[in-house]
Amino acid sequence: MYGSHNPNKHLSSRMANFSAQDRSNTSGINNDTSTSTLLTSVFVLISALNIFLSITASLGNAVILVALQKETSLHPPTKLLFRCLAATDLFAGLISQPLFAVSVMARLIKMNFHNEGYIVTGFVLCGLSVLTSTAISVDRLLALLLGLRYRHVVTLRRTRAVIVCFFATGVSCGTMHFWNNNIAWVAVIIFGVVSLITSIFSYTTIYFRLQQHQVQIQDHTYKGCLNGRGIPLNIARYKKTVSSIAWVQMVLVACYLPYFIVSILRLSITSNGRLIEVLYLAAVTQIYLNSSLNPILCFWKIREVRQAARDTITHVCCFYR
Repeated sequence: MYGSHNPNKHLSSRMANFSAQDRSNTSGINNDTSTSTLLTSVFVLISALNIFLSITASLGNAVILVALQKETSLHPPTKLLFRCLAATDLFAGLISQPLFAVSVMARLIKMNFHNEGYIVTGFVLCGLSVLTSTAISVDRLLALLLGLRYRHVVTLRRTRAVIVCFFATGVSCGTMHFWNNNIAWVAVIIFGVVSLITSIFSYTTIYFRLQQHQVQIQDHTYKGCLNGRGIPLNIARYKKTVSSIAWVQMVLVACYLPYFIVSILRLSITSNGRLIEVLYLAAVTQIYLNSSLNPILCFWKIREVRQAARDTITHVCCFYR
């Protein structure tokens, strides 16, 4: 005997399946829409923030460059390194950062925009900034270790040659991007790590040598002599200069470290999702933030630069009045 077949039950089962599938599709569409809206908001925020930071970096570093031109107390090679750092940050604000902001907006509106512009200029300018900051820390270490020989060893000509080598290194990493992108990123990471280790070594050595010098002052009751060689050095002024440079270096590490971490993640993870993309854009923005913070640190920590910057701002304001 055959069992009775209920067509209404079969129809209601099919309708229930269709209803569940429709709810699932609607939920997926809603999730995609909310994610897309959130991603759009993040892109707009990053782009707007970079436009603002490009303006502050350009104006701040332009003032610092004029102030350094008027400042006469710094040793010329040290002053040249500070000017190179300010000029690098200035061009990062004028060129590289606006290109990055446009690139972020191009991703948002699905516009075909080549990222090579901000990537290559970022390699050159940001690489030069990191290497110059490291050179300033080494310069302060040499001033401590060499004493009177420092002015004969560290000259303007040699400092210019070092800066040219730094620029060539940045250009090499930038052009390497067109040949092999992964090798370019690896080279950037290696240079960054080496620069960080060099700076840490320099400041650690400076700290212990100053501690040793303080003990010598207490034991032998003499002033202005370093390392027992009778080398005159204004320790108080030297400590202020080292403190200023240490602040610049610490801020640089804080701004660049997330970028190196995200870069390592991008190289190690084969499928880069939206989260990695957002983290990368945020890390690049933090690098550009360093270009706006450096002039603030110079204005805050270096008294001579602060006074010259105030005079420059006063003259500009009086001119436009």
